[in-house]
Amino acid sequence: MRAYRSAEMAMRRRTQESMAMGENELLVLRFLTRSAAANSAVTPIDLARHLGVSTASMTALLDRLEKSGHLRRRPHPSDRRKVLVSSTTHADDEMRDTLTGMHARMMQATRGMTEEETVAVTGFLDRMRCAVADLCGRSGTCCPPARAQHSSPLSSDAAA
Repeated sequence: MRAYRSAEMAMRRRTQESMAMGENELLVLRFLTRSAAANSAVTPIDLARHLGVSTASMTALLDRLEKSGHLRRRPHPSDRRKVLVSSTTHADDEMRDTLTGMHARMMQATRGMTEEETVAVTGFLDRMRCAVADLCGRSGTCCPPARAQHSSPLSSDAAA
């Protein structure tokens, strides 16, 4: 996990450098891309909540992304008090150009996995996500337990 996280963080740094953006700018663009795919309208307040930042910070971030041509703001069609935010074709193209190779390599890494392997990896990642997100507080009791299977060097039985 440490080696994977280290490689992932290095990939994020390379992506930020190649697109000349910080982490929050990339998170905004990813959120906008997913929202567009779901045909969901996005306001600056939605983005501020998603990132957990103030609306003032979000305004500054959106100003930078708009100035660089990565997003546009437009009036809400039915509520004059709101503004909608969307990524531009330029942003979509740049993200696709930057990330396509990495996504292809990630998909290649999963090809050929058996159903049993997929279930095991997915279960492990769900438990790790829960543990890292601290969804259950210190007890960790709401994280799904690992299923007892064959003994392995990583199981608690084998270590005992």
